[in-house]
Amino acid sequence: MNLHEYQSKRIFAQYGIPIPRGEVASTPTEAREIAGKLGGKVVVKSQVLVGGRGKAGGIKLAVDKDDAEEKAKAILGMDIKGLTVKRVLVDEAADIKDEIYLGLVIDRARRRVVMMGSSEGGVDIEEVAATMPDKIVKVAIDPCIGFRSYQAMDLATALGIPKELTRSFGQIASGLYTAFVENDASLAEINPLVVTGDGKLLAVDGKMSIDDNALYRHKALADLRDPSEEDPYEVEARRFDLSYVKLDGNIGCMVNGAGLSMATMDMIKLYGGAPANFLDIGGGATAERVAAALRIILSDQNVKTVLINIFGGITRCDEVARGIVAALDEVGAAVPMVVRLVGTNEAEGRAILADAKMDPATTLAEAAQKAVAASKS
Repeated sequence: MNLHEYQSKRIFAQYGIPIPRGEVASTPTEAREIAGKLGGKVVVKSQVLVGGRGKAGGIKLAVDKDDAEEKAKAILGMDIKGLTVKRVLVDEAADIKDEIYLGLVIDRARRRVVMMGSSEGGVDIEEVAATMPDKIVKVAIDPCIGFRSYQAMDLATALGIPKELTRSFGQIASGLYTAFVENDASLAEINPLVVTGDGKLLAVDGKMSIDDNALYRHKALADLRDPSEEDPYEVEARRFDLSYVKLDGNIGCMVNGAGLSMATMDMIKLYGGAPANFLDIGGGATAERVAAALRIILSDQNVKTVLINIFGGITRCDEVARGIVAALDEVGAAVPMVVRLVGTNEAEGRAILADAKMDPATTLAEAAQKAVAASKS
């Protein structure tokens, strides 16, 4: 789950990270009022869950409250990479002397949280990694002992932090790590962390991604989710506890089990096709969940055929078959479907699907070949 900038920075502030004064506005009038309270120059920033806001014109400097109203009027309603701007953050403008990148991610190869820093702040870290990899400094953090002061000192030295700001930098880095761990984040970054004209450090931008699997123990964080900025198919899938990711192909996939789902997608690619999604209905799926999964797949206009691959262990094949038939009765899909049912009650499931005129397959290879052929015809 991705958080908006203003949400991320408010969490950072709870851990002692200095952020600019600012508030969120949903109308130009509100932006004017906030700018009036802040006084002086302000920055009006679009709040959408996508990168490249500045390049798209979604971040503008305003010299006073009248200008802030005009800038908010220009930004609100903008389309930035397919997302409509509904809110803007009006922040006090910072006197920026220098910009630094500071972030935390999970390095699965090292099995560690890794803190990354770069003296090239204010630009995409991916761009820095591609063009100036030597400008990125990494520190792997042992989960048993946490982030240590000597690591903060090493980072500060490598990034060229002025000596008088080393202590402040260490507090910010430590606070960011604590925020990352305590909120079960998969990403937390400050870009940029700026050195101001009066010699202070300030987090003028922030981003956090929270592990969906941990939200059950973070009610306050779960309430911050903005479904209007998420893929509607993924929102619907979450409602039925389905694992769904939309892809660019035209063969819809409905499978039970993440490993089997990946194998199914690989087989589709092997035979020259392209999967339209990853969808795992999980073990013990009911007819209702199967119907919901099929509705989601068929809602994608790119889907030309559907491949259903079910291994019935906990999940009963006849339950899956009933869900498929129920969904077809509801949505009336006109695309061909290839079904492979193996396992518990497979004979009963195949009988149900035979009555519905489905295209059966015995092996995964056969099912993938049939699905690819159908998608191309």
